[in-house]
Amino acid sequence: MDRINIGFIGAGGIARAHAFALNALKFYYDDAPCIDLRAVSSMRKESRERFAKKYDFKEAMDVESFVKHPGINTVYILGPNKVHFPHLEAVLKMDNVERIYLEKPICSTREEELKLEQLAQSISKKVKIRVGFQLLASSAIRKALNLWHSGRFGKPVHFRFNYMHSDYQDINYRKKRYTRLTPAPDGGAMADLGSHAISLMIAFLGHDLEIVNAMQGGAFADVPDESDLYSEISLFEKSSGAVGNLSASRISAGMGDVFIFEIFAENGSLRYNSYYPDRFEYYNNADNNWVEIYSGSDYKPFSTFPSGHVPGGWLRSLFHAHYSFLSEGETGEAIADLNHGLEVQRLVRETAIHLHKFREKRSKGIT
Repeated sequence: MDRINIGFIGAGGIARAHAFALNALKFYYDDAPCIDLRAVSSMRKESRERFAKKYDFKEAMDVESFVKHPGINTVYILGPNKVHFPHLEAVLKMDNVERIYLEKPICSTREEELKLEQLAQSISKKVKIRVGFQLLASSAIRKALNLWHSGRFGKPVHFRFNYMHSDYQDINYRKKRYTRLTPAPDGGAMADLGSHAISLMIAFLGHDLEIVNAMQGGAFADVPDESDLYSEISLFEKSSGAVGNLSASRISAGMGDVFIFEIFAENGSLRYNSYYPDRFEYYNNADNNWVEIYSGSDYKPFSTFPSGHVPGGWLRSLFHAHYSFLSEGETGEAIADLNHGLEVQRLVRETAIHLHKFREKRSKGIT
């Protein structure tokens, strides 16, 4: 494989996680590609220079210089939500770019979404794009997806997906993350956290989901009313007739950070809880019994680092997401490509519309 020359646009917390994952690949995969960390760019000169020095990138530069860099063939777009699409547009004009890893959300406005829909087919023929929904690379979730799509459960009947977080109860944390409190679809709990749950809901249930209603709750004086701290949506899956709900929370006391889903079908059910990241459970009506499936680190090619039985967890799935993205062939799991990102964006945008209607009713005292 040719050397992969990587550039980052963004030098914040998520960029650190990606830098760590890229450096870790060689420990887990014998056939990991040769990676050269060429350049990092961000708005603030001191931030990008500090990042480059600390994480061994060869150069730090502004975005204008970055997109003219002839030596970069792989770009990670990791800046603030509102600049993901402008950065993607600029990177697509780079002469030698072959791969783009685009953190979610893929865009912030309906206008940007429409442009991406028009560009999607031509982009995918020129450049390999992955969107940052790395929960799809979780070992247990990959196994659960394969089992679900085997057809043994029959049609879905009802479902629930919940992503709960608690840090935004702390005013100091809210001040530090104030840029995340913009209105949906750019910000808010549903765009920031719920998009991961939506990504998995789509992977299990497909692209035929329709939002029926939405509500939001929670309020602090320093948080704009348009930014949802907790929101939930009711959904209808048109091909099967299944119904369900999905919620996203930044203020669920005592929960830390947890993702849970349950799908109930004609012939059984399936459930997952990220507190136990290396297993899922399913129930089969014929057997009248719950079965626990332990996945461990069953990624291919098999890795014994640090050992074969060590739990996978969040970072391990991030490592595999990068390996899949940078490898020549796919490894069979659900892939968060641009079309997947667009479907997530559609549901996040439509959620924002429903939440606006809910706030209008609430202000008028209508329940």
